[in-house]
Amino acid sequence: MKTLTLFNHAGGVMKSSLTRDVGFTLAQAGQRVLLVDLDPQANLTDWLGVSGVTREQTVYDTASRGDPLPPPAEVHGLHLIPSDVSLALAEGQMMGVVGAHLHLRQALLDVADRYDVVLIDSPPSLGQLSILGALAADHLIVPVPTRQKGMNALAGLSEAMATYRKLRPDLTVALYVPTLYDSRRSHDREAYAALQGLLSPLASPIADRGAVWNDSSSAGQPVGVYAPGSPVHRDVLTVTAEIARAVGLPVQIPGVGA
Repeated sequence: MKTLTLFNHAGGVMKSSLTRDVGFTLAQAGQRVLLVDLDPQANLTDWLGVSGVTREQTVYDTASRGDPLPPPAEVHGLHLIPSDVSLALAEGQMMGVVGAHLHLRQALLDVADRYDVVLIDSPPSLGQLSILGALAADHLIVPVPTRQKGMNALAGLSEAMATYRKLRPDLTVALYVPTLYDSRRSHDREAYAALQGLLSPLASPIADRGAVWNDSSSAGQPVGVYAPGSPVHRDVLTVTAEIARAVGLPVQIPGVGA
């Protein structure tokens, strides 16, 4: 089982979108996939069409007490541990609990025989839940928008990684993913060129095609369901294949060369 956390303390960088759509693509390719929504804003949960979530269905008890994971929801061929705004209360419960930041990692190890891939959507912060998600991972996948916002976030990302590696020396960034890229804008081209010089390994950029992403999220459907064959879907297939190669997943993504 590979556990990958989509991580960036900045918001609006496509963590939830990528978690949903990469997860769906891997499931379509035959992988047994679990998604974990650690963000109290619950975008991943909402964007998969799941509603009416209670605190007991989230990782609240796992994070705060070390309980086993709750039974997942099943949606679009995926298993999902959903989120809800009440998950924010777990931040305070975790503080002062020895080993709380490793509770999710242990709970996932207990279900390792059930899944090939776990994708964790971390919150846009450097709080307790973000630490929980990072330390549960085998690898981090870091979306970075090709904007000044993305460049500004790199220093904080480096500091966070240095801190996390004190507890998990084996933790690595498997892939940086440039997002929201618009090749028509000189700023984006310059930012992408800067990222190529600063970050490695770096995925192919994901184009800024907001309408399809937004409409698929409103519909509660992965892009592969909402707009199969679209340019956005092709971007998803490409980045999924790149992530799979980066972390050593033995999977072939349809329509993408080896």
